[in-house]
Amino acid sequence: MSQYSKDVDAIASLREKQGSAWEAINPDHAARLRAQNRFHTGLDIAKFTAKIMREDMAAYDKDSSQYTQSLGCWHGFIGQQKAISIKKHFGTMKKSYLYLSGWMVAALRSEFGPLPDQSMHEKTTVPMLIEELYTFLKQADAWELNHYFRDLEAAKETGDEVAAKKAQDQIDNFETHVIPIIADIDAGFGNEEATYLLAKKMIEAGACAIQIENQVSDVKQCGHQDGKVTVPHASFLAKINAVRYAFLELGVDDGIIVARTDSLGAGLTQQIAVSNEPGDLGDRYNSFLDGKEIKDAAEITPNDVVIKQGDKLVAVKRLQSGLFEFKKGTGVDRVVLDCITSLQNGADLLWIETEKPHVKQIASMVDQIREVVPDAKLVYNNSPSFNWTLNFRQQVFDAWKEEGKDVSSYERDQLMDIKYDDTELGQLADEWTRDFQKEGAAKAGIFHHLITLPTYHTAALSTDQLSKGYFGEEGMLAYVKGVQRKEIREGIATVKHQDMAGSNIGDDHKEFFSREGALKAGGKDNTMNQFG
Repeated sequence: MSQYSKDVDAIASLREKQGSAWEAINPDHAARLRAQNRFHTGLDIAKFTAKIMREDMAAYDKDSSQYTQSLGCWHGFIGQQKAISIKKHFGTMKKSYLYLSGWMVAALRSEFGPLPDQSMHEKTTVPMLIEELYTFLKQADAWELNHYFRDLEAAKETGDEVAAKKAQDQIDNFETHVIPIIADIDAGFGNEEATYLLAKKMIEAGACAIQIENQVSDVKQCGHQDGKVTVPHASFLAKINAVRYAFLELGVDDGIIVARTDSLGAGLTQQIAVSNEPGDLGDRYNSFLDGKEIKDAAEITPNDVVIKQGDKLVAVKRLQSGLFEFKKGTGVDRVVLDCITSLQNGADLLWIETEKPHVKQIASMVDQIREVVPDAKLVYNNSPSFNWTLNFRQQVFDAWKEEGKDVSSYERDQLMDIKYDDTELGQLADEWTRDFQKEGAAKAGIFHHLITLPTYHTAALSTDQLSKGYFGEEGMLAYVKGVQRKEIREGIATVKHQDMAGSNIGDDHKEFFSREGALKAGGKDNTMNQFG
């Protein structure tokens, strides 16, 4: 017996006990409301989705082709439409997540207006967006189930047993649109207590996976900008512990922590790590600091900070900002140490922020990490900050050159030019781009591929195209041909925007509550009927 059927029977039993006082309550309708609102709290969602992610991680460990994906969404409606689209095209939500980007929160959701990705936006905006995303995903459940319930009632009224069985099967085997969110907590928005408090809010809103980075929170930069400053491992691990405590306090025992390292592109640190003995974690962090050897105390100036690196005394290089500089070329070694340390101290997944999408580069670091932690795996940022076309064309160019192939007809620095689009090199680069996720999953330990801010770009592009036509010669045809006609022919549910916003759900509820007295909006004069 399905859960819906069980609920019908249980509510019917309750109704019978209440006698005439509950005469207006229809058990079918009450069970329908339950089915359309499966998740009552954000913690219900966090526990449900954490289980999904853990199962997906285990599946990937057995078979690297079972990687997962997500797109960053900056509004609940965008996340909802993404989920509806995935289910429509692929028949399932499996292996599909949402990503909540701190960059997009800063750029699009702050009350200060558009901000750079430097943790200047209100910290509460992040859990508010998580809650908003799940509100819209739950509404997608209610919207789809509402159609199935309408189909069931219509079939019963006409005595169509085949149609009734089909609708009942769709209800009984319904797959929710509620999927995991990997949520960006930036560098924790303060000290470890601030991180813990914000993590709790995010988990209570529904986040089962929290991504945190090893930058200094008050000078945090976008991973693809200059000026990044990292913290010693002890500071970062304290924040990982804070997030884990938040998960455990709220009963999400299998919550996921994604530890991000920006060390590949970060040349600065705010602090010299505390070291208690040679070779400990603090000593290893400090070994990467740049400086000059001190052979005589007289060489030390009032501005110098002197540490011991191995057997040498070194005055570390300190900038006017008070920050300390790492040795050039140490980024990869620092990344590997960061990742191993994070996994050995409570993190579940890694995020290595790189400057380009290059499978061999990523794999070279992951291979070193896996020598110590064999099941290490990544969340990887398929970032719009990369010029994907130029990067992959240059990768093909370099590979051909190394093979001894003639590349004299191509100019490496000009490969973005449209004239290369239909060339052999351009077409092969497109194939490499197409296969990047598959190759990265198989060869570089990438469990989850995400694009941080794709819907920022799609919103801008589609708005530009509509504006160009509508305010130009095309006029209304720009909307009709470029938007509405495509919605109709491609089966985009928003063409019936009243229904998508909940009009039919509301009408049905009115009928539940007021019965014959319900004043409904979906009658014959509703223009939504023009769309069939």
